[in-house]
Parts: sequence; C-alpha cells; structure tokens
Amino acid sequence: MSVSDITARVRAEETRCGRPEGSVTLIAVSKVQPLDRVEAVLEAGHRVFGENKVQEAQGKWPEFRARFPGTELHLLGPLQTNKARAAVELFDVIHSVDREKLARKLADLAQERGTSPNLFLQVNTGKEPQKAGILPEETDAFVDTCRALDLPVLGLMCIPPVDEEPSLHFALLAKLAARNGLAGLSMGMSADFESAIAQGATHVRVGSAIFGERDYG
Repeated sequence: MSVSDITARVRAEETRCGRPEGSVTLIAVSKVQPLDRVEAVLEAGHRVFGENKVQEAQGKWPEFRARFPGTELHLLGPLQTNKARAAVELFDVIHSVDREKLARKLADLAQERGTSPNLFLQVNTGKEPQKAGILPEETDAFVDTCRALDLPVLGLMCIPPVDEEPSLHFALLAKLAARNGLAGLSMGMSADFESAIAQGATHVRVGSAIFGERDYG
C-alpha cells in the first residue's frame, strides 16, 4: 500500500470522527527499511519519518535531508542516556522519554544548546515488565517533573500489548493526557491506526503498511 493510500485512510478517519483535516500527523516508520524504499516515499512527497535507533538514523538521514528539505525526523525507540546528545542533534521529536535520568540529561542538553526537540513521554499502559515506559499511575508525577525542567512536552506515547484490545490502551492514554493538559497523543501503528485516530491520536506511526514487511536479515 502506498503512502498516499495510507494518508487517504488517515484523512477519511479524521472526517468520520469529525476532526479537522490534517489534525493527525502520519509518521512513516522507516527503521530497517532499504534505502530505495525510503527514497520512494520521499519522492512521493512525504516528509515525516520515524526511526528506532540513533545510530541507524545517523547513517541514513543526513544525506536524505540534504536532498529533501523540510524532512521531519522522529525518534520512536528507546533512548540510552549516552546517546542523548546525538539524538537531540538529529531528531526533531523524541517519543520515548521514560525516566527521570533521561529527562534531566535532555534538560541539561537543552540548556547547553538553547533548544530542544519536542518530546512525548512513553507510558507503559499494559504494565509489561519487558517494555519501556512509565507506569500509568506514575504519569502525573513524571509530567510535573519534566515541566519543572522546562522540557517541551507535547504529549504521551504508548505501544499497547500485542494480545490486548488496543483501543482500551488508547483510551487510557487519552485520559492521562487530558488530565495533565497535554494535547499530543502518539499512538496507533499499521494494524490499528484508525482505532487510535478515533480515540484522539495526533500522531500515528505506520511502517509495514507503507514500506512492506521489514527484512531483519
């Protein structure tokens, strides 16, 4: 399915839900994708992409961005504190802020640089021990911590458990965001982005539906 097909589905769901056209940002998740597939999506005019790893993005995006001005890059995967400097230099938005140590490192870098990427705080809505993210009951306090550090928090992000109904997790994330006065909701992937839009998603992260299945070789 082409990026234009997915964009059309996003716009159709916005209309169905009575939301303004363009209120949802489609992030094309290009991690572990061949360069020719990424280039084809860029050639089609799409300019918002997501990567999971800082090192992979460093090897891929400087050249693409030089050729395709206006490209916006989002970090979706876990961020190690020792990669924070490289991340803030490369990415426009970071979706995976999930602990105070990382928040303080990002705040220090923001002070030093005079600027910061926009941020989403990752919430582990399913309370899965193997998954990153703050617990739902810790969200309010973590939002307060990040605000006290003057970090530009756009909203919250989640990745629902694969074996549970995602809309329940989307609804929980929306409730937590509303309670904290946050407008941004990064939720929904290839299989469930329309459900996420119905629950208020402002950013959906779609990879395989645009690029095809990944080859991890």
